[in-house]
Amino acid sequence: MKIAIVTGVSKGLGKSTAEFLLESGIHVYGVSRTSTNQLQQLAEVNDVTFTHFNCDLGNAEQTNRMIAEIKGKLTEHKLSQIYLVNNAAVLSPINQATKTDAKELAYHFQVNIVTPMVLLNSFLNFCNENISFVGVNITSGAATRPIFGWSAYCSSKASLNMFTKAVALEQEELKTGNKIFAFSPGVMDTEMQAEIRSSSYDQFIDVDTFKDYKNQNLLSDTEAVAGVLVNILTDEVNIQNGKIYNVSEYF
Repeated sequence: MKIAIVTGVSKGLGKSTAEFLLESGIHVYGVSRTSTNQLQQLAEVNDVTFTHFNCDLGNAEQTNRMIAEIKGKLTEHKLSQIYLVNNAAVLSPINQATKTDAKELAYHFQVNIVTPMVLLNSFLNFCNENISFVGVNITSGAATRPIFGWSAYCSSKASLNMFTKAVALEQEELKTGNKIFAFSPGVMDTEMQAEIRSSSYDQFIDVDTFKDYKNQNLLSDTEAVAGVLVNILTDEVNIQNGKIYNVSEYF
């Protein structure tokens, strides 16, 4: 039995990724603060299951309880494969670094780097010689270049890239057969993009550029991007451990 754990599953890339996984015959455990009946209905059509876990991934206690709950359910099945898609992320605070709030920063890094690390470590430890593991961390081009007003987001995604490479190196050296990679999905038409466009020039001096992306229909569709991601994720043999994949390599 193959199960995929997808965070941020209720919308955007997370939802589209879950849809492709379900259509591929893979059972999905979805994590988000809100659920969607569409995924449950899609699972029934494809003779698989979708199980939702309500969790604020910026809350460490909730996250730990959610991990324990998922592990309990995993033990009920004879598993051959676990996929983890660390997709959930926040962009805020969007502002000059000197104007950011300490509580906002703490929440940002909890969601964007601490929780993905905890999830990946937890489910790597859960797997054994009979259960193989593939984990993907959704990153961003912001991880490789500084952007005015995005000091938190650039930093958290850069951290996620290095975490990906370091854990992948460990798995290679230990010869576990487990694969860890990151995936940069490019600029997509999501609620995060709407949040970017609502920024003031003082907060984010490139706001007009992102408004142009929308006006000129330059934003990628999440379904197209998810198709690329799932193709990489489920081609376990050919995944390059520690690689930062970019959607631009595919279209």
